[in-house]
Amino acid sequence: MSLEVDIVKRFRGFTLDVAFEAGDETLGFLGASGCGKSLTLRCIAGIERPDEGRIVVGDRVFFDSEQGIDLTPQERKTALLFQSYMLFPNMTVEQNVAAGIGREVPKAERAAIVAAELRRFGLEGFEGRYPAQLSGGQQQRVALARMLAARPGILMLDEPFSALDAHLKGVLEQNLVSLFDAYQGTILYVSHDIDEALRFCDRIAVVEAGRIMEVGTGRELVDSPRSTAGLKLSGCKNATPAAYVDEGHVWLPKWGVTAACPGSVPRDVLTFGVRARYVERAEGPGPNCFQVRVDRVSDARFERTVLLGFVDRDEREAPTVERTDDEMKYLHQHLFWRVGLEGAEGALPEVGDVLWVRLPEERIYLVTR
Repeated sequence: MSLEVDIVKRFRGFTLDVAFEAGDETLGFLGASGCGKSLTLRCIAGIERPDEGRIVVGDRVFFDSEQGIDLTPQERKTALLFQSYMLFPNMTVEQNVAAGIGREVPKAERAAIVAAELRRFGLEGFEGRYPAQLSGGQQQRVALARMLAARPGILMLDEPFSALDAHLKGVLEQNLVSLFDAYQGTILYVSHDIDEALRFCDRIAVVEAGRIMEVGTGRELVDSPRSTAGLKLSGCKNATPAAYVDEGHVWLPKWGVTAACPGSVPRDVLTFGVRARYVERAEGPGPNCFQVRVDRVSDARFERTVLLGFVDRDEREAPTVERTDDEMKYLHQHLFWRVGLEGAEGALPEVGDVLWVRLPEERIYLVTR
């Protein structure tokens, strides 16, 4: 199965303008809330109508504005799973699973399909229960069984874990493994969680303000992001505006410092990035070594996050913003540093410490869009 999408949908103050192709794979859509991820899926499913463009699944045209084609959601036979699962409360588990199967399917075949999907997702014995009598995990499995029972041309999942706690999320993710193993075709997966997208998706599309900024494998996004949005969504805490100085240096206005960069700096450089875990403690001055002050620390289970203010920042070009004036600007002028807690007793940075850190040139990202 293949998917081709090239659509535009306009709202007041926002325009969705996306074009992409997918094959027999899981394609993730990664982006912040309101960027157009879910809207794209709703357009494919027929819940929303694009203003212009074309949507083709396999050899079937779902939508074509020029030819006047716009199939109904029922005609498209897609499966879209929301985080709420949207089970029919007045139907039993068995009836819910059967709800997506076409009326043209003979009764005996219909029953066999339902039984097979109930067995696949460990729901045997729950056939007569209603959604209100099920746990959240059981409801999710019913929703997944219903998706496969419908034999859809494309599967779409819209942040199915966003409302779950970490433990339950880990358990229920295994249900998706069963779903993906059983389905041969195109799967679209919406998420705002990079780790979740990496676990499930063959490729990831980075979405920002209604547009796809880049598409690549998970490793490409983590190791070689090509856009500011991709850099930030890949988990890079230190993504700061940059300006060209010369072929080997960039000016970082929010930090008030100049940094050395590997290779040749592009003249249209837009953003500089370095991951918080790659910041190194230094002994003193040197290439990309900066004197910093520890302004804030916070501990998680295995690491300490440290906010570092640059002591030698250029106040003429980048005046310091105090926390009491603007919290966000205050945070953006800091370098984030992550230090492992294990084995670091007595050496952990504390608020008020003044020390030297290094930004390894080989760990630096530069993006131009």
